[in-house]
Amino acid sequence: MNHLAHVSLVVRDYDEALAFYVGKLGFTLVEDTLLPEQNKRWVTVRPAGAPPGATTIQLAEASTPEQRAAVGNQAGGRVFLFLDTDDFGRDHARFTQAGVEWVRGPVVQSYGTVAVFKDLYGNQWDLIERTKDKSSS
Repeated sequence: MNHLAHVSLVVRDYDEALAFYVGKLGFTLVEDTLLPEQNKRWVTVRPAGAPPGATTIQLAEASTPEQRAAVGNQAGGRVFLFLDTDDFGRDHARFTQAGVEWVRGPVVQSYGTVAVFKDLYGNQWDLIERTKDKSSS
């Protein structure tokens, strides 16, 4: 079956992006390979606990003026990525303790509990714990 392997996120600097995604959010570094012939690195991360083969975020260092202009605004000011959690309270507290900036605090919606945070560049993310489907229990 086909699946989405990577989502590319344009970043200003590989190492500062890794400090945020791995250091603050607790993501797992999947790969960091130097590509000397292209003068760049292949860097991928995924949320901690995601299974092997799950979609990764490819951190792509901006190298042109157009790419630098897109850093922090890849979705035109809308929420860009959605991070599911199995324990909203735990992850919200952990992110807050790590200094993550919240745009909108926790709200309970019909589909789950959600809050919006910014990454280090200003891209907006949803942290969401989806409502359990009571019909499947």
